[in-house]
Amino acid sequence: MKLSNVLCLSGVAVTTLASCTQKKQADAKVKPMNVIYILADDLGYGDVGYNGQKFIKTPNIDRMAKEGMVFTQHYAGCTVSAPSRCSLLTGMHTGHAQIRGNQEIKPEGQYPMEGGTFTLGDMFKEQGYTTGIFGKWGLGYPGSASVPSKMGFDESYGYNCQREAHNYYPEHLWHNGQKVVFPENENLGRKTYSHDLIHKQALQFIRDNKDKPFFAMLTYTLPHAEINLPHDSVYEAYQAIFDEKGLAKKPNKPFDYYPSDRPHTSFAAMVSRLDNGVGEVLAELKELGLDENTLVIFTSDNGPHDEGGADPKFFDSNAQYRGIKRDLYEGGIREPMIAWAPSTIKAGSTTNLPSAFWDVMPTLGDLIGANYPDSIDGISFLPTLEGQAGQKKHDYLYWEFHGKTDKQAVRKGDWKLIRLGMGGKKGVWEELYNIADDESETNDLFKSNPAKVKELEAIMDQAHVDSPVFKLRK
Repeated sequence: MKLSNVLCLSGVAVTTLASCTQKKQADAKVKPMNVIYILADDLGYGDVGYNGQKFIKTPNIDRMAKEGMVFTQHYAGCTVSAPSRCSLLTGMHTGHAQIRGNQEIKPEGQYPMEGGTFTLGDMFKEQGYTTGIFGKWGLGYPGSASVPSKMGFDESYGYNCQREAHNYYPEHLWHNGQKVVFPENENLGRKTYSHDLIHKQALQFIRDNKDKPFFAMLTYTLPHAEINLPHDSVYEAYQAIFDEKGLAKKPNKPFDYYPSDRPHTSFAAMVSRLDNGVGEVLAELKELGLDENTLVIFTSDNGPHDEGGADPKFFDSNAQYRGIKRDLYEGGIREPMIAWAPSTIKAGSTTNLPSAFWDVMPTLGDLIGANYPDSIDGISFLPTLEGQAGQKKHDYLYWEFHGKTDKQAVRKGDWKLIRLGMGGKKGVWEELYNIADDESETNDLFKSNPAKVKELEAIMDQAHVDSPVFKLRK
């Protein structure tokens, strides 16, 4: 059965996808598809078992891979949190998106999206869905025009600020715009672990909305630094594997990562804790009889980090790919991605379709029969999920990142051009790779392919539209 047919059942008649994507007739009886989008934080392509991870056990994520569709060439919206999430929510790549870097607002929050921005939450609400987001927001500050309740989400629980999310034992979280205070965590009390509360709220949202269509974004903070968690049986099992000594000291100033005395143990246990949460979501769907009518997508917001004691080299977190978080090499933006929907997505299927976060809006929009702006950059990959012919493909994929130095990258076919060093002391330079022949991006072909460089430079310059806030430096 097609995913679109699950949506468009009316009695025993099945409509076509074309009719499904139009506004429904008022008397149509439909069975909408629930959607759960699980977004890990800084999880690398190689941090999961089905992609070859040797140390960390991820049986539930691996089960999703066996029972669903694996995307081998799926890309994040950017190489850090805020712009990646903006791309996901709005269907725009970072040459057009409002947020193109992690720009902080003090005392709490990040630079906001404009009021009235159309988001995934809005798209689902227009179709009668109840919407919720649980985890990290990172796209505004408390009281701004860009908080979850003003961006299409009926319920939210978690961190408003991604800087605050560096601490897994926070002094407060936010629930529907109201501050939830944890005095037991003050002065490094470290009693209440945020992820467990966020996950509990996400499961409750699923239970509360089991009888009506819902869209849930589970933007978990695991395994982002700090590298810490409660020392449970999973932690103890990894502790027995890794030979580490307790050398950590408490942080000296606010927002320093609280160090781990056993960072390998902690990181592995954090990924396993994330995996356990995925398993509990799938079990909840089964228990509620929703597993046959829910699409679950699992991915990560950018590549792995090396902060707070994290060691991507030890875990081979970026697998065969070069680069980590903040890089526009493949390791910084190519992500693990699985789509799972029993009886509707072919079990054990794999696609090498190049896709990215900005494709999620049109894909899910076509799934639920919603309207979305013509101006977005995304292309629906619903035909691929359904195993149908006629999948449209991007002419190119584009990224830019505004950080200590600015960076751009464009991929067209198997060719990828990266522009580096903008605003830096060394000046600007470019690198060219053929990622079909050189997926690890070790052989720079810039000097030997001037025509290809010129072609991709033209695309890169066309894909970037000036932003009043995020300006590319020369």
